Amino acid sequence: MSTWISTPTGSDPSIADRVRGRLLEQRRDASAANVVRALRAEGIVLDEDGLMHVVHRVQCELLGAGPLEAFLQEESVTDVLVTGDGHVWVDVGDGLEDRGRLFSDDTHVRRIASRLASWAGRRLDEASPFVDARLPNGTRLHCVVEPIATDGTCISLRIPRVGGMTIEDLEATATVDQAASQLLRELVDTRRSFLITGGTGSGKTTVMGALLALVARNERIVIVEDTAELNPNHPHVVRLQSRPANVEGAGLVTMQDLVRQTLRMRPDRIVVGEVRGREVIDLLTALNTGHQGGCGTVHANAPEDVATRIEALGLSAGVPRDAMHALLASAVDAVIHVERDRQGARVVSGIHAIREVAGKCVTEPLYVRPDSITSIAC
Repeated sequence: MSTWISTPTGSDPSIADRVRGRLLEQRRDASAANVVRALRAEGIVLDEDGLMHVVHRVQCELLGAGPLEAFLQEESVTDVLVTGDGHVWVDVGDGLEDRGRLFSDDTHVRRIASRLASWAGRRLDEASPFVDARLPNGTRLHCVVEPIATDGTCISLRIPRVGGMTIEDLEATATVDQAASQLLRELVDTRRSFLITGGTGSGKTTVMGALLALVARNERIVIVEDTAELNPNHPHVVRLQSRPANVEGAGLVTMQDLVRQTLRMRPDRIVVGEVRGREVIDLLTALNTGHQGGCGTVHANAPEDVATRIEALGLSAGVPRDAMHALLASAVDAVIHVERDRQGARVVSGIHAIREVAGKCVTEPLYVRPDSITSIAC
């Protein structure tokens, strides 16, 4: 005999779990009619709002991103992080906020992670315990499972803004002030080559996209990325994405391969989404052979660290220290540093020129944001 439950909202997660389990057992799809049948079979009565809530939740669990679906649709969300205990952390531009434990257990997290990986055409299991890929909607996905993730499955989502941000948007959100905005516009207009530096999640890609939107409409931008994120508001953009080897070890396409290909594509601006390997040699060489106005992003704690960072990348590729400094000095004009301020907001904290002094590259500040963490530390 059924036990009848009456709830006005259907917000109890166990209800959706019971319905989902019954639909899977009976091999039925998640249509509204089948959800209603499953609720009746479970002895559950809901009002219209509660019914629609359960239908949506079950469809998200069976077909979508589960508890993460709502965040993927929310325009203000830039990052969604799921930890092994099922907690969800969300960034809407002011730092991470704990939205609570939205997953029932690690099995639940892993099921959603595997589905997201499949959307990106990748597999996620013990043989392939991590995924770094791009979802069809442009969201960057990173997942890692046991045994690599010792505390359970972790999901990281970087959600791009539809249409990207403009320099006006950066001004409106105080990411750049008037002085920085004017200098950034001049760098683009005069075809200066630059690197954008900062830590993970500091806003390097966002600032890069806004600057690329300032490029003249009759210029051709060719972008190379490990995982496609940049999608600037510009009429002539070609985007290339590297590719890992398949299970047989074939099909590898590296960033270095793609940077070389850009030289044969008649680029006006060559852009490398994230410089972190041997491709730094090809990028700097390209910027030294008439391709002005190119740019890239580099992980660095401060503008002063760029020369050391590039030097290390060059050494890993077998290029001597002096040669790397010479390449950097002749190829790159400026460094734009992005960081999070003490409130967690993303800001352009400094713009520095690159100069060569006694055979070594040094940075010379052109603009420093007064309230930035970097300027205070100095």
